[in-house]
Order: sequence, then structure tokens, then C-alpha cells
Amino acid sequence: MTTADGDYQDQRPLHERIAADLRNEIMCGDLAPGASLPPTVRLTERFRASNATVQKALRLLKDERLVIGRPGAAVTVREHRQETIRPAEFGSPAGPGEPYPWLTAAETRGRKGAIELLEVGERRPPADVAMTLGLTETGTAIMRSRLLTHDGEPVELATSYYPRELADGTAIAELRKIRGGTPALLAELGYPPRRTVDRVSARIPTQRECEALRLPGDLPVLRVLRVVYSDRERPIEVSVMAKAGHLYELQYEFF
Repeated sequence: MTTADGDYQDQRPLHERIAADLRNEIMCGDLAPGASLPPTVRLTERFRASNATVQKALRLLKDERLVIGRPGAAVTVREHRQETIRPAEFGSPAGPGEPYPWLTAAETRGRKGAIELLEVGERRPPADVAMTLGLTETGTAIMRSRLLTHDGEPVELATSYYPRELADGTAIAELRKIRGGTPALLAELGYPPRRTVDRVSARIPTQRECEALRLPGDLPVLRVLRVVYSDRERPIEVSVMAKAGHLYELQYEFF
């Protein structure tokens, strides 16, 4: 690649560069689910690398749950290639007695969704969340942290913050699940969601995100800062959600 400052070369170790190119081919579909990767001898020729270097690259892809294979056997792309998540499918409150829409959306894809409630309490939010909620320098909010899984595999680490004047004394402030999710409860309390704004970025995961999502290194996560507004543009929920960037993508539709 040529830049205004001259020639620039990828500074990553060769096995990471090989894994990056193969990862891209898997994620864009050039290497389809169930397809075998080229034999090692062809990969060594293509990338002008040693057998050991190619094996290190394949180990990265195995650790990332993108391919499967044993020594001496063909390495194949796993069937559950990068999955598309459509936030609009579960942005509205559940109806009376209905499960949280995220669980219903997982079921329609043939997946078993589950939500593990990790922690609930009064906390000082991160600065971007505190600013969105209009908190003072020492202000706090009610925090609910959850781990969402598909078929037992972690999908998303989500931490949501709620204004204390709305959440104190309600089930939001208690360490228990809420039927239909917090959007349904907020609607019952007189704060229906009217507008949702997402800010999406790609970042290196924190230690907590890496452990919760079982990430195999410094692959980026998709970080979504979601703000839910009720009547008169009042923010009633601000969530920070992290997904493995190499396993999931977000799809938004505009009309």
C-alpha cells in the first residue's frame, strides 16, 4: 500500500497476517461454511511461509471458533459463520406475558437463547453514559449486567443503566429477571420507548469482555452504546453492549 508518507507494510507477525486474510475470506463467504481450507502446502506457497507459520495461523482461526480440524486432517469452516444480528427485531417491549423479544428472535433462527443476570446495583456509570443520562459529577444510576448466549456460547455482554428516580423501588433494582425485559416494565411504569439511538464502534476488548465472551486475544469487539428515549426525549435506558466482532455483524434497515 502506498501512502503520502511512502510505502507502508503490515507490521504484524506473518502468522497473524495469514490468519487475517483467511478470516476475511471466511467472513465474506469466499470460504463457505463446511468448505475445506486449501491444503497446507498450497497455503505455504501462497503466503511464502513455512509450514510452522501456517499452522500457527490455523491455530488462531481454530481458537476463534471459525474453523475446525485435527492435525493431519482437512481444516474446514465451521457451519455457524458470522451471524447477522438485527436490532430492530427486539427493540420493542414484549407484550403482556410474552418473553423478551431477543429470546424469540433467537428461537426463529433455530437457536436456544438464554440470558444470565450477572449483577445489579447502584453504580457510577462510564463518562459517556453519565453524560447521556445527565448525571452530576458524583451521580449514580441503577446498573444491570447480563450475558446473552446462543446454544450455550456467549453472544453479548450487556450492561444497562437507568435513572435512579425511575428504577429505585422497582424490579429493575433487584437481582432477578424481569418478564418481557426492562423495556416492558418501563412501559408499564409510564415510560414507553419512543426512540432508540445506537452508536457503534470497534474496540479492543476489556479484560471483563474478553473473559465473558471467551475471546482468544486482541480481536476487536463491536461496542454499541444504545440510548432509549421516552416521551419528551427523556433518556430512560443507556446500555453498553459488546459482541465478538469476528462472529457477529449488525444489520440496520432504513426506509
